[in-house]
Amino acid sequence: MNTPSQNAASLELIDAEADEIPPPQPHRGKSPIGRFLLGASLVLIAFNLRPVFSSASALLPEIRSGLGLTVFGTSILTTLPVVCMGLFSPLAPRLAQRLGTERVLLGVILLLALGTALRGISSISLLFFGTALTGACIAIGNVLLPGVVKRDFPDKAALMTGCYTMALCAGAASAAGLTLPIEHSLGGSLGGALAAWALPAFVVGLLWLPQVIGSGTQARRTGFRVIGLWTDAVAWQVTLFMGLQSALAYCVFGWLVPILRERGLDGVTAGAIVSVSVMVQAASCLVAPHIAVRGKDQRAINVILCAVAVTALLGLLFAPLWTVWFWAVLQGIGQGGLIAVALTVIVLRSPDPHVAAHLSGMAQFIGYLLAAIGPLVVGMIHGWTGSFAWCSVLFVLLGLGAAINGWFAGRAINVNATMIETGT
Repeated sequence: MNTPSQNAASLELIDAEADEIPPPQPHRGKSPIGRFLLGASLVLIAFNLRPVFSSASALLPEIRSGLGLTVFGTSILTTLPVVCMGLFSPLAPRLAQRLGTERVLLGVILLLALGTALRGISSISLLFFGTALTGACIAIGNVLLPGVVKRDFPDKAALMTGCYTMALCAGAASAAGLTLPIEHSLGGSLGGALAAWALPAFVVGLLWLPQVIGSGTQARRTGFRVIGLWTDAVAWQVTLFMGLQSALAYCVFGWLVPILRERGLDGVTAGAIVSVSVMVQAASCLVAPHIAVRGKDQRAINVILCAVAVTALLGLLFAPLWTVWFWAVLQGIGQGGLIAVALTVIVLRSPDPHVAAHLSGMAQFIGYLLAAIGPLVVGMIHGWTGSFAWCSVLFVLLGLGAAINGWFAGRAINVNATMIETGT
């Protein structure tokens, strides 16, 4: 059993290229200004990996009425990027090995800008294609960013991790709170409000271009293979914990603004409430892992955070409207903590970084596909019943499933997987 100090020491970033030796080399000889620009660029890339979710959520009633989407079509729209995040995550390490991480990230951010811009064209097919494209880009960016931080900022990994985690939340919060005011400022232009989020992504692509020019070529590396992971019970418990808590998170990203608007709040206020909740998630993400590693295992904190997140969602559904700010903050604490401890558990249940990288890939691949069920079913329940009230049953079931798997995944044992070298 790992001690708390050993657990804390093992909380390193998971490198998407951990299966390759020699490991990717950091940029040498960078000036303090160069390192600052590199770090700022990484944080800005992270900022752009979440607006696709909350910008559409803020305008979901307008999208549905303006484009004539069916209930099922609206549900698919909220689910599609999450599905793509699961499907395309396994491609990230292969692309990075063939093309280089910097080049792949440049392609990711420019294609993300393109997909976001396509969502602003008054076409249902382009709306869905742009959404799928952005989801694929987010998947690859999610996997590669931690490895770049670990490679280029080994002395400031904790600081950089906190910065880009907060940037992820800030991007989601900004889109939730500002998309509707942008639409109003553009004279009610639905397409303009959706496409506006392409501009910061394009600017970040230009800022990232010097990193690509200075990255050089990548050496051919020797590979490893991890066996036994997909048949291990603990690995599946970690994966299901990740997936079910993610399903709750994307229900919030995709549907909380429409839920609050249906309860009688205006769109700007509903967006502001969700924005605050997401920013609280950022703070909770920073605190929860430090609490999680202090105990002998993570069973209790996993279950408690599931209970807090679900209770807060029920409060947002049914409690008096004057209490919604309280429930939004509480939901941010629970959901942000869940995201952080789910990622922490991946590292703590892995005997080495190679297994951790593969367990992370398994958890993201299966987890995001499972998470896509959440927002899809919310939309279908609303279509069948004409109300979001029955979504409470779904939230309870997701929370219960996450709590059960979180309890087992939180035990202080490692997955039963081994690493073998595959050669060049």
